[in-house]
Amino acid sequence: MAKAKNPGKRPQMGSKLQTAPAGQTIAVEAAESKKKTSPAQFFSQVRAEGRKIVWPSRKETWITSVMVFIMVLIAAIFFWVVDTGLGFAFRYIIALGS
Repeated sequence: MAKAKNPGKRPQMGSKLQTAPAGQTIAVEAAESKKKTSPAQFFSQVRAEGRKIVWPSRKETWITSVMVFIMVLIAAIFFWVVDTGLGFAFRYIIALGS
């Protein structure tokens, strides 16, 4: 994995990093405005990007849906067991104090 050149600092689009001695002010030029696209060109680009979408098959959708249902069921059972156990423990601790 490549390391960032300036860790902790985000790069600024279109701006140049300038340093100066203490006490001096530096004027940073505004980023150049991007070329504007017409609405017709924008919608043609959207349609071109839309054609690149690959939809999952019916079988992939079914398998994924079943897996989500199973994971939700497992999570529900886990949280029910934890909640029930904590409820018993809480009641036991309160009963000791009574």
